[in-house]
Amino acid sequence: MSTDIGKIDEAPGPDATAGATGEGHPARTRRSARPRTARASTGLAAGVLLTPFFVLFTVAMVIPVLYAVWLSLFTEKSSGLGFDGPRTVFHGLGNYLTALGDQAFREGFWILLGYCVLYIPLMVGGALVVSLLLDSALARARRFFQLALFLPHAIPGLIAALIWIYLYTPGLSPVVNAMQSGGIGFDFFSSGGALPSVVNIALWEWIGYNVVIFYASLQAVDRSLLEAATVDGAGQWRLAFSIKLPLIRSSVALVLLFTIIGSLQLFTEPLVLSGSGSAITSAWTPNMYAYSAAFQQNDYGLAAAASVLIALVAAVLSFVVTRFSNRKEARAA
Repeated sequence: MSTDIGKIDEAPGPDATAGATGEGHPARTRRSARPRTARASTGLAAGVLLTPFFVLFTVAMVIPVLYAVWLSLFTEKSSGLGFDGPRTVFHGLGNYLTALGDQAFREGFWILLGYCVLYIPLMVGGALVVSLLLDSALARARRFFQLALFLPHAIPGLIAALIWIYLYTPGLSPVVNAMQSGGIGFDFFSSGGALPSVVNIALWEWIGYNVVIFYASLQAVDRSLLEAATVDGAGQWRLAFSIKLPLIRSSVALVLLFTIIGSLQLFTEPLVLSGSGSAITSAWTPNMYAYSAAFQQNDYGLAAAASVLIALVAAVLSFVVTRFSNRKEARAA
């Protein structure tokens, strides 16, 4: 009897068996079910909120890009004596070879390279300097200069180009008259002055926009770090280049990326200046080349091929800039 009783006492109960097999604990089952339900509801909410974006992105970006790629594979040719009109035929990579073989299209990228060499350092560097000055200036002056610098960005590019055509034209512009009276002669519409003229217009339009981005990033810097550095004897230059700039590195990379992409899309300002007797031709930039091929030559396949090539260059440069900035951030971390 004692042996049997000992065996009975040592026998595992139903709770122990259930604990070993993982069954019989509704509380534990409820705990595991709640996170799954929460994750499912979160995923459903995220899907509902992101659906309008993906629909708009597909309609406004993916479909036009795919249509441009499809259009670039065809061209129009006349058959026989041409009485039947042009026919659309498959051309393969012929339009791409035509664009790459055209000297005007290739020279457009060289002009863009010179534009980027002038524009990007002046834009990013100038915006950084102005935003750092605003961050260290008096509070009363900040809003005034922010508004004054941002107002040119609110003006459309077409109107801005027309304003600067007036300021570039001798006999009409007070700026040119003042330069000539001071013995400074510069033709803004010449072959050597066209590129600086376009760079100046772009700087006037966009530097205020980038100043706002940098200034907002500077306002997010922890002021306790600046106060501690000031107590340690750091001056304004040391604060700017050793503390502030490293902390807004991501904003600088973002502005640099947008500036490069915007440079490849250069179109409105040189197009307006090209009609004012300047040295700017109808194919001065790659975008102007595509526009001329489509609406002056009626060669939509060539225009689509040029546009796809421009998009590929922009994608490669964006990848390089993003990869480089990510490596810099990883090293800093």
